[in-house]
Amino acid sequence: MGWIDNHCHLDGEDDPAEVVAAARAAGVEAMVCVGVTVERSEACIRLAQQFDDVFATAGVHPHDASGGIDGLAELFGRAGGGGGPVAVGECGLDYHYDNSPRDAQRKVFAQQIQLAHESGLPLVIHTRDAWDDTFATLDSEGLPGRTVFHCFTGGPGEADAALERGALLSVSGIATFPGAVELREAVAGAPLQSLMVETDSPYLTPVPHRGRPNRPEFVRHVGEEVAALKGVDTAEVAEVTSANARAFYGIS
Repeated sequence: MGWIDNHCHLDGEDDPAEVVAAARAAGVEAMVCVGVTVERSEACIRLAQQFDDVFATAGVHPHDASGGIDGLAELFGRAGGGGGPVAVGECGLDYHYDNSPRDAQRKVFAQQIQLAHESGLPLVIHTRDAWDDTFATLDSEGLPGRTVFHCFTGGPGEADAALERGALLSVSGIATFPGAVELREAVAGAPLQSLMVETDSPYLTPVPHRGRPNRPEFVRHVGEEVAALKGVDTAEVAEVTSANARAFYGIS
C-alpha cells in the first residue's frame, strides 16, 4: 500500500532528509509540505526542489494574517514545475486563537482565494471555530475548482456544507481520538472519493503514537482509522485517497 501525506510541515524538521527517508520506508509515496508564511513557503519550495517526492504549497496562515501577503504572489511564477508551489495555502480563518485580528484574517483569506483563481491552483483551507465566516467568504469570492478543508474538524453538518460546495475533506490524526465523536461521524458518512489523509506533522500525532512529535510515516494510522470508520479495506483507502491527492495537487 502506498500513501500520500497531503499536509505536513517538513520545513520545521531538524533533519528533513531523515524524516523523508523514514516516510518512504513506511510506504509514503509523496508528501506535501505546506507553507504558512512567505518565508516558510520559500523553505517548503526548497525542500520540494531537494526531494522528488516532496511537493510545496505557498500561503499565509490566519495566525500571520496581520502581516499581509506581500511577496506571496511572486512565489507562484514557477508553479507546477521545478519545485514550484502546487497549491495556495494554508489559509483561512482561526477564531479559536485570534492571533491576528479577524478583519485582517478575512482580508488575507479573500486575497489568497483570488490567488487560487488567478493561478488555477488548488486552495488549502485552515478553519477553526469560524465555519460561518469561512463559508461566507468562499461564497462571496467563489470556490476555486479544487479546494480542500485541511485537518477537517467539523461534524456531519459542516462536512455536508463543504461537500455541497464541491470541496474535499482532509482527515488528520484527530480522527483516531475517541473523543472526536462528531468528526468521526462526519468521516464515516463522507464519500471516500471526497477524502484525503494527512498528518499535519509535527502536530496532531495519531493513536498509537500520542505523546511524541508527528511524522509523515504515521499517515497510515489515519488511513487505517478512516477504513475502520467506513467499514472498508485499508488498501482501498490508500488507493482512493492517494488518487484523490494526485488529482487534487496535479502531482505524479
